[in-house]
Amino acid sequence: MQVTKVTFILLDNMLATSATLPSEMLLAAQSAAAKRGKANSGAPNPPPIQIRTASLDGDPVLTRSGLRWQPDGALSDFTGNQIIYIPGLWRNPRPLVSKSEAVLEWLKGEHQNGALISAVGTGCCFLAEAGLLNGKAATTHWHYFDQFQKDYPLVHLKRQYFITQAGNIYCAASVNSLADLTVHFIQRLFGKEIASHVERHFSHEIRRAYEVTGFFEQEHNRHPDEDVTQIQIWLQDNYYRDININQLAEKFGMSTRTLNRRFKAALGVSPLNFLQEARINIAKDLLKTSNLSINEIVYKVGYQDAAFFSKLFKKYLATTPVSYRETVRAKLFSTK
Repeated sequence: MQVTKVTFILLDNMLATSATLPSEMLLAAQSAAAKRGKANSGAPNPPPIQIRTASLDGDPVLTRSGLRWQPDGALSDFTGNQIIYIPGLWRNPRPLVSKSEAVLEWLKGEHQNGALISAVGTGCCFLAEAGLLNGKAATTHWHYFDQFQKDYPLVHLKRQYFITQAGNIYCAASVNSLADLTVHFIQRLFGKEIASHVERHFSHEIRRAYEVTGFFEQEHNRHPDEDVTQIQIWLQDNYYRDININQLAEKFGMSTRTLNRRFKAALGVSPLNFLQEARINIAKDLLKTSNLSINEIVYKVGYQDAAFFSKLFKKYLATTPVSYRETVRAKLFSTK
């Protein structure tokens, strides 16, 4: 069975709760899902979570509370992540961020490989320093709004939101917002029932906070079909795989005709169109932020034929991948 790999980055002077709270919530979700699986022997088991903690070199870190935390290993030991958590730092993050080039390079590599990356508070500066937030929405701790905007003018700072999402990158303004966000991740991994279970045990108001105070980039309109929502999440998480729509329908207990009908009713597009759009959005991000070749990007987003991908890209954006990269980089790095 495929394992969901979740890595928590440990940094000196970090807020320990920005790692301990979400890890406890994820473990609670896994426990609840296992218990549900035993009670319903016919229900499919969700993939197990493997939680790892990592510092840059594998050495212990000293948290803000004085807790000395021994990680499971060095960052370089843990690749192929599905989810990465970057902690918040106490007070000014710039001294640590400025000497963390190896951490930034690791983050960029994992982002290119499709990892979902979450940062909280001043930890969002690592994403900004790595260039992963250029041209994207982000938030951070309220105390550092002005400094963040001064240091990272290419980032679209959303001061009024506690959570932002841009592709596979999430920012949370506070540890409380990170709890809200983790409930969302749990729903992606285990479904709404388990997410609600964890929410009730940790905080009764989490779901309202996430929905009301979040900024979500390029999100499809909300709709009431929960089965379609779960398929959307699965497609977004597995866009890089070889996906057959007939097998997808079977996986979720539907006929292909029913799957297409319900998708169009909920979103106005077919499952195939939704998947293509998700892949194009990931490709756009990689063209903007990475130095991967076009062929490498084609492979990473789930296609084998570069010519077919270029034709599809032009259909959606009226330009080729090469021209798109030239245009967005000219805008991104132009001086005023």
